[in-house]
Amino acid sequence: MTRWPFLALFLLAACGSQPPAPPTTVASVDLARYSGRWHEVARLPQRFQDSSSLRCEEVTATYQPAAGGEISVLNECVNALDPARPRRMALGSAYPVAGSQNARLKVTFFWPFYGDYWVLGLDPDYRWAVVGTPDRRNLWILSRTPELPPAEMERALGIARAQGYDLSGLIRAR
Repeated sequence: MTRWPFLALFLLAACGSQPPAPPTTVASVDLARYSGRWHEVARLPQRFQDSSSLRCEEVTATYQPAAGGEISVLNECVNALDPARPRRMALGSAYPVAGSQNARLKVTFFWPFYGDYWVLGLDPDYRWAVVGTPDRRNLWILSRTPELPPAEMERALGIARAQGYDLSGLIRAR
């Protein structure tokens, strides 16, 4: 009989806890201006970029308009753990989520599986972008150049912090 009060307390606590609200995206993204090559200047660890046999460095992502309103995505990196430093490539596609003004995309590298790509911060001149997922497990800071000036990097990181991303494991580009 003494288990019932504990069970009731547990259920009450579970009902009272709410997941955090999803991050907020930018108001809109001009896909023509967003197209082109971006350099990854920082990221949260990713299983497809960071493992015992792979450490992606010199990471770039190239976005180009494709048929039917889709976007071609080409991700490239150098595997720093391989002495030959081979360049790895992954070709995918993306499409804008309806009603998001292009600030939310669905991306696939392995159809039919799609992932979220939310633009959380964007320099007015499209020099850098903060991209993440609504669960806050994935985050990338992208720049048109291989390095981002410290003040701009701090601005981008500030956006990620304000959106609730834990930056303690952040990997900066080398």
